[in-house]
Amino acid sequence: MKKVLITGGAGFIGSNLCEYFLRKNYQVICLDNFATGHKKNIEQFLRYDNFTFIEGDIRNYEDCEKAVIGVDYVLHQAALGSVPRSIKDPLTSNEVNVNGFLNMLQASKEAGVKRFVYAASSSTYGDSESLPKVEDKIGKPLSPYAITKYVNELYAEIFSKTYGIETIGLRYFNVFGRKQDPNGAYAAVIPKFVMQFMKHESPVINGDGNYSRDFTYIDNVIQMNELAMLSENPKAVNTVFNTAYGDRTTLNQLVTILRKELSFFDSEIAKVEIVHGPNRAGDIPHSLASIEKAKEILGYNPQYSLQQGLKEAVKWYWENLK
Repeated sequence: MKKVLITGGAGFIGSNLCEYFLRKNYQVICLDNFATGHKKNIEQFLRYDNFTFIEGDIRNYEDCEKAVIGVDYVLHQAALGSVPRSIKDPLTSNEVNVNGFLNMLQASKEAGVKRFVYAASSSTYGDSESLPKVEDKIGKPLSPYAITKYVNELYAEIFSKTYGIETIGLRYFNVFGRKQDPNGAYAAVIPKFVMQFMKHESPVINGDGNYSRDFTYIDNVIQMNELAMLSENPKAVNTVFNTAYGDRTTLNQLVTILRKELSFFDSEIAKVEIVHGPNRAGDIPHSLASIEKAKEILGYNPQYSLQQGLKEAVKWYWENLK
């Protein structure tokens, strides 16, 4: 039974990865400090014989050392997300996303971990205006968060070249789906809008709504993590891959689809007005991923478009949060 460590395993993406690999009979270790994750996301896993939970912080090297004992693979999801959060508090974002990342990388190297797959970010493309985004063409970062995620890639590359540990970065593009937290000041746009619609409150779009994103359903992200973890293609290691669907949607289009999907559950939602506010500092105007590299090298084949993913996500939110 292979042993996989999922850092940030009580968070949105991490808990979905825990569930997937538990069902595939991996020995799963979850490391989390509940800074942004939730105990409710992993409660159901505690009855599994092949699940171990470690409450710890990646900023504490001893916690990292404890978590990687006997581990074959690390799926490193632990981070402080959110561009606005990093602008408000760059020090903590750096402590978690850079120091914590380096702790995990060093501990993994020392423990002889076979492969270290980590959550990178589309924010690394920064001020590059070229579309679609191709892995080897990036611009200058537009936020402290973007800097931290780019530094992760630099450290991963140096560790692979210097120490021989296999590293793969997955540049996530606007991931959404079940278990994504709709609450808090830094909630992602989809769950936040869903909750506002369900309360008959007007969602606030930053700017004119023509900014576009490559929204990516959680099951596509799970597929990419598994492919990255297990790929035997030598071209797959010590590099980065866009993790996306490969299509872009404006915020205006997104909110229209959400309102329509939610109206099937509550017809009054169709009448909720949309409000526009100012643009947000540090935001990239347009984001669209090329997924050709992932298709060619990893055999990636995303199964969920935005529309298909939203149907699943809206249903989950309605059943679990209404």
